[in-house]
Amino acid sequence: MYRFHDSRVRTNYYMQLQDLTSVLSGFAELKFEYGFGAGVNLVDEKVTGSRFWEKLDLETQVAGLKSDVYLRAIGTMRYSYIPDMQEYLRNIEESHLSKFATQLFALFEDIRLEEIIKKERPGTVAIFQTRRKYFQHFFTRQVSANVTRSRGLDELFCLIYLLIQSNHPDPDFGRATERAEENLEILKPMLYSIYEAETTRDITEICEKIVFRLGELYEEDSINEYFIFPVSEIQRYEKNTLFDELTRTDQLANDDVEDVNKEESEYFDETFSTWHRESENEDRKQNFLQFELEQGAKSSMLGGGVRETEDADQALASIQGAAGESKQNDYSKMEALDEQSAQDAKQGNESVYGEENTDAVKIVKEAEVPSPEDQELYREYVASIEMYQRRLANTIRKTIEHKQTNPRKDLLIGRLSNKLLSVVLEDNPRIFYKKNEESNEFDAVFTLLVDCSASMLGKMEETKKGIILFHEVLKELKIPHSIIGFWEDANEVRPGYLPNYFHIIHSHTDSLYANNGAKILQLEAEEDNRDGFSIRVAVEALEARREKNKFLLVFSDGEPAASGYDQNGIVDTHVAVSEARKKGMDVIGMFLAEGEIEEKDEFTMQNIYGKERIMVPTVAELPEHFSTLLKKLLLKTI
Repeated sequence: MYRFHDSRVRTNYYMQLQDLTSVLSGFAELKFEYGFGAGVNLVDEKVTGSRFWEKLDLETQVAGLKSDVYLRAIGTMRYSYIPDMQEYLRNIEESHLSKFATQLFALFEDIRLEEIIKKERPGTVAIFQTRRKYFQHFFTRQVSANVTRSRGLDELFCLIYLLIQSNHPDPDFGRATERAEENLEILKPMLYSIYEAETTRDITEICEKIVFRLGELYEEDSINEYFIFPVSEIQRYEKNTLFDELTRTDQLANDDVEDVNKEESEYFDETFSTWHRESENEDRKQNFLQFELEQGAKSSMLGGGVRETEDADQALASIQGAAGESKQNDYSKMEALDEQSAQDAKQGNESVYGEENTDAVKIVKEAEVPSPEDQELYREYVASIEMYQRRLANTIRKTIEHKQTNPRKDLLIGRLSNKLLSVVLEDNPRIFYKKNEESNEFDAVFTLLVDCSASMLGKMEETKKGIILFHEVLKELKIPHSIIGFWEDANEVRPGYLPNYFHIIHSHTDSLYANNGAKILQLEAEEDNRDGFSIRVAVEALEARREKNKFLLVFSDGEPAASGYDQNGIVDTHVAVSEARKKGMDVIGMFLAEGEIEEKDEFTMQNIYGKERIMVPTVAELPEHFSTLLKKLLLKTI
């Protein structure tokens, strides 16, 4: 999980909520996000779950967030009527109790939608029961808090919730004031009528009556905001429901109508066939008609009838390839093709590198030839980690030698063993053995990604010692590897352009060259870090390798942080890691602390990398931790 506005987000559960949002709404592009309250915003194509739930126990948190998704993705999307909500907002706009009125509608409409959802999906009953149970406890405590702070209308709102959600006709309100209870008694006939409400219009009428009545009793609006209006940017919508709005199609560019003289018009009464597997006939010529109309005038050529979509229409779907140069004609100046190519490129980038990285651009920076000064400093660093290097290399060699010289025993075929006692004692004796085939090569490849964000400024020098250990050990064992520093240049960021640099210190092809290690010293702290994008770029290169065992190690000192990446960076990086592991790669995250590992850092790395993470308290301890990790990974390949 990670902290966002002092809240923690469990990435695995976040992805479940995202899937739930997509499935229930029927719209794959609709995103789930944590927000101030539970709402729907079709302008940004997202459903929000309230951060209110995140500080509670796990069972309540799960029920709260899932019920938020149910209420919005099923209830508000399909069963709330937009024109009625728009009219309600206009009616309360001038009221001095507009904040109270907004929350009152949200509460009442959710109660109506909850009953619809439970009938439609009985499996949601337990979740809504948990939601209701917690809110009853919450609003009971809020009554006392509002009484202490003399917030009259807030106190009344709490009493309204407790009354209409109570299992008893006369619930106990604890410390409620006499004034609030008297006003609640006045409202009871109107409050009880919500159980008979069948439409959004019924709810708005009840709310308007209550707000009008309370306008005479209260001079100040409520202070607390327990619920938000379920739909944001609602004045921009034109359809009746959010689902209609989501699936709407744009009107024709021109709204003029073609004048047609039906008596003088010609028409052809001829049948044109569509293809179907059952009616295919290779010996018969078949005709197909296809129409693509994006702009034009309205016509009466359909004769007043509208043909419904049929399954066979899929055969007539428009197929358009990427723009390319024709051998006969030059179409390079056609704007339509240029626009299509740009759109295809953008969509391709989104599909490969993730939705959060659509505008990210990969920029490769090659390492320079090391200077004599760097060569000298590098030799000093190698000497400082020589103990770890020698110990690790010796351990790997001994393990290889043991496997090569230690034969496989107790086999049914092979060379005859000199221990034949089992022939007498056993019915099916295994008296043969085989020697292992010798092999001095590892079927493995590594990539080391190094976070070069600004926060690495005080750690980079010590980090280089760990990187040198990585390089020297793998070079000695003749294992190809790449070392890449990554960062996003915040100074060059602009709309539609997010430059991400990849400093190639060693590539898989040159990593085993002699006297090449000093290039590691060119790594420096730079700007931001877009980890999910960088991991996907590294995975692309690893996919092209033929080795059986592929390892991706990521050095980092904190959560991802880049332009527009703060809220979803953790989730995007988690998804990138999961995608790589599904491709058979081992991905390990290494966190570099500054003396003490804080709880939030532990949660961040856990939610990105799971169990495959190494937490290093100080950079000085990096060589020791790194040698242990390399030993584990290398032994895995033998």
